[in-house]
Order: sequence, then structure tokens, then C-alpha cells
Amino acid sequence: MSRPTIKDVARHANVSLKTVSRVINGEASVRDDTRERVQRAIDELDYAPDQAARNLRGATSHALGLVYDNPNPYYVISVQNGVLAACRDQDFGLQIHPCDSNAPDLADELRELVAHARLAGLVLAPPMSERMELIRYLAEHGIRFVRIISAAEDPNDGYPCVYVDDRDAAYDITEHLIQLGHQRIGFLWGGAEHRSSPERFKGYEAALKDYGIPLDKKLVIPGDYSFDDGFRGARRLFALREPPTAIFGSNDEIAAGVLAAAKANGIDVPYELSIAGFEDSPFSRQSWPALTTAKQATEDIARHAALRLIAELKPAGSGVLHVNRGFSPQLVIRDSTARVRTTTP
Repeated sequence: MSRPTIKDVARHANVSLKTVSRVINGEASVRDDTRERVQRAIDELDYAPDQAARNLRGATSHALGLVYDNPNPYYVISVQNGVLAACRDQDFGLQIHPCDSNAPDLADELRELVAHARLAGLVLAPPMSERMELIRYLAEHGIRFVRIISAAEDPNDGYPCVYVDDRDAAYDITEHLIQLGHQRIGFLWGGAEHRSSPERFKGYEAALKDYGIPLDKKLVIPGDYSFDDGFRGARRLFALREPPTAIFGSNDEIAAGVLAAAKANGIDVPYELSIAGFEDSPFSRQSWPALTTAKQATEDIARHAALRLIAELKPAGSGVLHVNRGFSPQLVIRDSTARVRTTTP
């Protein structure tokens, strides 16, 4: 059975197509009795306006764009699901736009995307969301957006955002390992272009400092948010004269790579090596043993980012609050961490 069209609504309500369009777009020039008749026809036919056509006909766009560049497919899928849920709830369309965050013409690319697709605004995922030169460019050209960023607190920089306190969560993970008796704790970075990486390192560093444990730079390994870099980073740590008794990977993919390297080297997890990740992705739950991690509500974060953007699009005086919201990932303790094994003489 085909979906009802705007022509069906006009015929059912005995009005013109233009009158139905005016009702759908909320124009004030329609008489109340006519508006009620059209709305009744819409309800009886279960008519849903086509977003693409609605954007082309109306002065106001009802579609958002989601812009991302991230090597972690689980993160990307969660972000997409969250933004899509908000768009469906608010009767907006969604255009997903993967891109190269290092492209020299990225700013022009996004400007053209908004113009050609008639987008109301953009939800920016990391790392684009954390590049201030790009943010300023978009703002200067009148492009509405909301950023998903890593920050310990609301940056209050005049640009709307949803922020995630990665630093505090990383502190909790490191503190958990310290309280299990670990003194030599390796840290594997994610991609340096993501602000979440230095934020997570700051949490690790602060916990060591608060517990009086000197930072050993040999235990800190650069890398990217990937399984392969977790595997390679772990092998480097295992080769040290004094290898760590615990390793904190900056995300669950990295931690899963550490776990694979430990198994390849015959290292018992968690009794010879404790491992922790970050984000609570399927990697953490499907690994054996399951990984201790920080549960990051990525889908909910992305949904609130889209709702924040839609709030920004509301006219002044509409009563909608324009407030940045923060999220704090929560420690989840699983079987990949245990008390450090003490050696007996």
C-alpha cells in the first residue's frame, strides 16, 4: 500500500495544495477552521511530510547533517543511532557525511554540503568538533552547528556543545588499578588529533600524582584508537626490563589489542597483567576475559547533541533553553583487572 501524499490530504480536506503546505509549514495566514480541517485529514490519513520535498518547498530546512571521521566503527554507529533517534523524534531528516578531517579544503566542503543539501545545521563529531579554526569558519559563514567534544567542564566559548569528561573517568580507571596494588601502569594513547586522548592521559597522570607514583615515560606509548596499535604498544611494554603489571588502553579497541598480545605472549590476564579500556564498546563485553572500562553513553550523547542543535534552530522567545550538557563516563569493573600478584622470596 502506497503512502498518502499531500494531494490525498488536500482532496480529503477539500482544500488546495498550497493551503495544506501552509498548514504543514506552520504559517499564520491560515484560518483556524481550515487549519483544523487539514490537520484532521493529516491525522486520518496518517500522512507524514517528505522531508526532502519539505526542505525544497519551505524557507526553513528540516534536515541535519552528521559529520564524522573516526577509525572506531562502534563509536560511529552509536553516534549515528543517537542523532537519528533525535531527528525522528523531532521530525527532521538526517544526512550522514563521513569525511577526511585532515583535508585542507574541509571547511569549504562542509559549507558546500550545507548549501547544496539545504541543511539546517551540522552535528560535528570529534576530531572536527575540536578544531577551533573550523568552528570559527562555520560560525562566520552563518552555519549552525553543535559540537561533541572532550572537556572536563563546559568551555563557555560561545559555541554550543555537548561535552564528555574523559579526564575524570580516566582518573577513576587509573585509581582502580592503583587500589588493586599496581604501581607500574602502562598507558597507550589514542589518536593525538582527538582531544579525548590528552584528556584521558591527564586523568591517568593526575591519579598517579595523587597516589605518589612517579610518571615513568617509558610506560607511555603513542598510537591511534585501533586494535593494531594496542597490540603493537603492548609488545613494546612487554619488552621493557621492568614491564608493567597493568595497562590502560585509551579505548576498548586498544585494550582488546593488548589482550591479544598478552595471550600471544602467554601472559595470564588478569593474574599476571591487568587490562582496562575506555568507552564500553562491544570489544569490552565480547573479550575474554571481559574488559574493565569506562561506560560512555555515546548514543545518548549524540542524541542530546542533535536535540541541542534543534534547540538552537528555534526562534528567539520560543522558551527553549540553550544549555550545554555534560556527560561523565562511569567505571565498569570486569574480569580483566585483579590484584597485583605479589612475589614471595
